[in-house]
Amino acid sequence: MKRLAAIVVIFMLLTSLVGCGECASDTDESHSQSRPGVSERTNVLGDNIVVVQADSELEELEKGFSAVRYEGEDGFAAFLAGGGAKTDQEVIQFLVSELFAGNRSGLTMNTQAFGCSTLSVQNTEGGYLFGRNFDWNTCDALVVTCYPQDGYASISTVNLDFICQGAGMSGGLLSDEMMTIAALYAPLDGMNEKGLCISVNMIQDGATISQDTDKPDITTTTAIRLLLNQASTVEEALDLLRQYDLHASMNYMVHFAIADAAGNSVAVEYIDNEMVVVETPILTNFYLAEGEKQGIGTSQSHERFDILTGTIAEKPSMTQAEVREALDSVSKDNFGEFESTEWSIVFDQSALTAAYYHRENYGEAYFFQITEE
Repeated sequence: MKRLAAIVVIFMLLTSLVGCGECASDTDESHSQSRPGVSERTNVLGDNIVVVQADSELEELEKGFSAVRYEGEDGFAAFLAGGGAKTDQEVIQFLVSELFAGNRSGLTMNTQAFGCSTLSVQNTEGGYLFGRNFDWNTCDALVVTCYPQDGYASISTVNLDFICQGAGMSGGLLSDEMMTIAALYAPLDGMNEKGLCISVNMIQDGATISQDTDKPDITTTTAIRLLLNQASTVEEALDLLRQYDLHASMNYMVHFAIADAAGNSVAVEYIDNEMVVVETPILTNFYLAEGEKQGIGTSQSHERFDILTGTIAEKPSMTQAEVREALDSVSKDNFGEFESTEWSIVFDQSALTAAYYHRENYGEAYFFQITEE
């Protein structure tokens, strides 16, 4: 695996994000046994497994798919204590002033829309599984395993199109650590050490989210970081979200899929700036909440929802391999569009493992695990 060069950064925090590997296919016996239980899980998944043990240097696992590990102070408690942020620009200002010692290094933002599918299902081997597809055109993805000083350990995914080259910008090169910290504030999905999973999915709608009370402020992606750092159950996640004013990045409408290790799974939607919770094991890209907004979204998202609903009706409990197959059944290659499913994940909420599949290659899994510190 080759190390990614440090690059001048254009940081594009966002809620409607774009996603995005020469393949590190070394699966020798010593590697596969580097973590207890990996060999057994390899047999369960039935894949070519690449066991990833990331460190603080960004590693390119294959073209367009990288991993890194972060340990230490992530600054997020200070971010919240300072009132949070209403916009992605304010997030950037915090990073520059508090964590990057004033080094802006070309930090800016951009966005694109995206589609997603998620499902929560009982694991036939005990516990629960959470599956996630992230759909967009070709882009770069980064998996971050994070062990913060003040918060739960987690695995999350960020679109590296928000951390890319900015030719001609001042400030020199950012270190891997600075790029990793920036990525911590821009997750699109993840799971923490308590088995809480979260994903953000876009809804195609002209409305947006901009709550305006006296509560502290969070953006779409910092809401995900908040829950990964602090919530252990769906109930705790909902209580946390109610303590903040949410502001949708770039004014795109989104909703969240949240599931915990006890099998509770909900969609969190915002209608006229009011938070609405719907119990559901499946989420795609249309409103689920009852009322005039119900059903608004793309027609294809309804089709993906129906496919997953039928799958769960036939198999109310699944193996990890069956969740992978369910994700494959609604991946973008089934619909003849220009986008691809840039990454798919099967989270095991009891074993605290994540099997990543890059760009619809469902024969090879990159295997991550949250470990005890």
